[in-house]
Order: sequence, then structure tokens, then C-alpha cells
Amino acid sequence: MEKDFYSNIFFSDNERYADIINGIGCDGISFVKGKDLQELDTRVYHRGRKGIGRRYRRKKTLYRDLVRKTPFGINFAIVGIENQEEIDYALPLRTMCYDAGTYEKQAAGIRRQVRRKAKGLSAGEYLYGFQKSSRLFPTVTLVLYYGDKEWDGAKDLHGLIDFTDIPDSLREKVSNYRIHVIEVRKLKDTDIFQTDVKQVFDFIRFSKDKRKLKELIEHDPAYAFLEEDAYDMVAGYAGEEEMFKIKDKHKKGGKVDMCQGLREWMEDERNEGRAEGRADGKAEGKAEERERMNQLIVMLTAQSRVEDLVRAAKDADYQERLFQELGI
Repeated sequence: MEKDFYSNIFFSDNERYADIINGIGCDGISFVKGKDLQELDTRVYHRGRKGIGRRYRRKKTLYRDLVRKTPFGINFAIVGIENQEEIDYALPLRTMCYDAGTYEKQAAGIRRQVRRKAKGLSAGEYLYGFQKSSRLFPTVTLVLYYGDKEWDGAKDLHGLIDFTDIPDSLREKVSNYRIHVIEVRKLKDTDIFQTDVKQVFDFIRFSKDKRKLKELIEHDPAYAFLEEDAYDMVAGYAGEEEMFKIKDKHKKGGKVDMCQGLREWMEDERNEGRAEGRADGKAEGKAEERERMNQLIVMLTAQSRVEDLVRAAKDADYQERLFQELGI
């Protein structure tokens, strides 16, 4: 539950939410902007009917993690985000209930409007409160799964149904419902993201490999200016309590220097790497080169030379000139 708290806080930022919609929902194409998203009530009600044409009775309340009303031209879509750390083997059923409840909530609003009209309605339109021309906004839920274990649960409703001895002719008439699970630790391309969602997902992807983490952070200057809620997100899902303990030491103005924090967190491994380097001259050279890069990041960050830091990450010649300039 604590991790859910961090992820819900992180994605409560609409720019990040839009980044997920564009990056995952729209294949990396920027259709929506954060400023245009509208936060919706995460409660979903399941209702039972007392009788034809009578009032609906509330039966049960479910809670989504996050949901936004998202504009697409003159239309809208309802996009939910569910954060999962563990595999829920009944997730297709739960997610279907979320989406069905969201459709029902829309339909309830349409019923109120239709019944105010009274005139010009057919008997069926008035009785059921839904006109022939009435339409619902499309609804989809994106499931962000952060677990280490590969997702081996069902990804559609049919995966939960026992079709033993059921004839194909009947089976094909049983409606299916598909869910959309994004395994964050197995993402191959995070360049589809335009916000710090990229840095957060990259850290989670490599959180079990400290050497890759070092390379990642050394070559991405954005980690030197990470928002505090982004730091909390990666620390929570990396499973490292020590990262929370050292956060305040590297926090300034609502941002956290993860470059410094990670160096402290990984002190033991760096010492081990140095010991290995003494036994292997080649490894020592690489360790020294990484240390020079670490010093460069610290010094440029202290001087607020972000543009130089970005250029140095991509241009080896420029990087060497900076080493000479700063006496590293």
C-alpha cells in the first residue's frame, strides 16, 4: 500500500499522466497535454435495479487508483491508471468492473438529462432513459505493473473462464474483455516519454543491477534535479529504505540530487569495484574514468551548468575539455 501511495502521488501530476496516455496509450504520439486533463472521482458504483424504469440502487463501491477525462479533438476518453506491485490473477474481472462502472456512471448522467426532456421521446427512450442518439465516452484502464516476476496472470476475461466441454459455437458467443498490462521492468524503449516518467521507469528497470544504475545516472543529468515525489517513487519501488534515509541530505528547493544520493547509497559497491580494479589494470582505468565523470557531474551541477552537462554526456571531446578546464 505504501508503494501505491508513492505512485498515486507521482501520477497525480497531469503532465506525467498525459505522458503515460501519449507514450503507452497512443504509441508515443503526443495527442494530449497535461493542462487539458480533468481529474474525475475514482469511486465506481455497482448498482442493482429495483424494477423496470425504477430507480437504481447502489450496491458496492470500488476505488480506482487514478482516472482522468481526456480531450481528443471534440471528443473525450476516460483513461484510468492502475498501479500493481503484485500479480492479481483476477485482474481482468476487477478492471472490467472499473470500466463498466465508469460507463454506468456516464449512463446515469445521460438518464437524468433524457428524462428532463420528456417530449419527443419514444416509449423505450423514456422508460430506460437512453436515446437512440445517446453515446458514451470510450473508457480504458492502463495497468502499470512494477513487480520482479513476469506477469503470468490472465490478460483477458476468457483467461479466467473454464471452457471445458463448452462447444466452440457457444464459446465464441461469450463476450471477452481484454486488459492492458505494461510491465515496467521489461520496457524496451522509454524514449517515448517526455517527462521524468522516463527517469523513474529507467531506474526501476535497472534497480537490480547497480552497475547499470551507475551508468544510467552518470549519463543522464536529469537525475541531478529529480523532483522529490519522483525520488520517492524510485526509492519505493527499488526497495531500498536507505535511499529514504539519505534523501534530506541531497534535497534542495523541492528537488533531490539523485547523483549524489546514489553515490552514497552505492559506497560499498564502489569500494569493491576499486579492490577489483587493483587486480585488473583495465578495470581500474574504467573505474577512474567513471570517478572523473562523477566529479564532473558534481562540479557542473554546483555551478548550475546544466547545458554543459548535457553536452558533455553526448560529446566526448567536449567532455575532455571540461575535465581540463576544471582540473579533473
